[in-house]
Amino acid sequence: MQILITHDSTAQTRAYNFNRLQLAAMTVALATTMLLLSGAVYHFIFLKAAREGWPVVSQLVKLVVRDEFAQRDRFMRENLDAMASKVGDMQARMIHLEAVGDRLSGVAGVKVDELKSLQQQPATAKGGAGGPYLPLNNPSLETLKLAMQELEQKADLRTDLFTLAESRLFEARLTALMVPSSKPVDGPVGSPFGFRADPFTGRAALHAGLDFPADVGTAIMAAAGGVVLSTEWHPQYGNLLEIDHGNGLVTRYAHTSKLLVKTGDLIKRGQGVALVGNTGRSTGPHLHFEVLLDGVPQNPARFLAVAPTGTVKLRMAASPSGR
Repeated sequence: MQILITHDSTAQTRAYNFNRLQLAAMTVALATTMLLLSGAVYHFIFLKAAREGWPVVSQLVKLVVRDEFAQRDRFMRENLDAMASKVGDMQARMIHLEAVGDRLSGVAGVKVDELKSLQQQPATAKGGAGGPYLPLNNPSLETLKLAMQELEQKADLRTDLFTLAESRLFEARLTALMVPSSKPVDGPVGSPFGFRADPFTGRAALHAGLDFPADVGTAIMAAAGGVVLSTEWHPQYGNLLEIDHGNGLVTRYAHTSKLLVKTGDLIKRGQGVALVGNTGRSTGPHLHFEVLLDGVPQNPARFLAVAPTGTVKLRMAASPSGR
């Protein structure tokens, strides 16, 4: 690019040649100068006019600044309203969770009121409690902050309650799994728990369990989960299996033809552990089932879902009995 400059007085012409790089550098320099100049004008003239109250310029500057502040306030208000709407939704959900948590805690045996009183002790220990009501209509940032803190505290309490309730329910489930409440043999009860005429001597004697008449080889299932305590031959019980269910509960399975587990095995509820037989002191094939608590025989009918007592007595006479 070539630029020609002519002076009127001397009529001399000077020529300046610029390549593309030089031209680009001059353009950048000119733009930078204009930016710096405009910044200086804004800083030294418009701001000074606004501070000193120049008649025309100060009014223009105030209008521009006022419009910027109005846009900023509108943007902040829209965002605060959106946040307030979200906080309102969270509060509604928290109320629903509190209702669900109270019902669940009641089922699990957790007393919510006691936990709430414990949580409020630090505040009430100072002699009083209170605070401002926090409406979410036209909220401020501080109001939303306090509302979020309150929601966070309630969420922490609900989390602790749900965790404790889950622990209690899981504990109850484990306890139920360890209680011998499943019938070991699918069939009616022959001889019930209590005193009866001994089938061998005819004298009154305590029958310490339930008899389940069944064919030889019928599967015997564990009444509950536990650990095999012993597998041995007993002169009266024949092939005898004992399962420890914890908390002092032990079940016995007597007169079996075959034992399917060994001492120390972990047993699940309903697992096959032996087969019905006629071993030991027995008058016919059946399972003699006992439940012991701390070594004392208990009535297994209290643990099992057996038929009503009257039905059991009707079936008893037709069933073979044994020890």
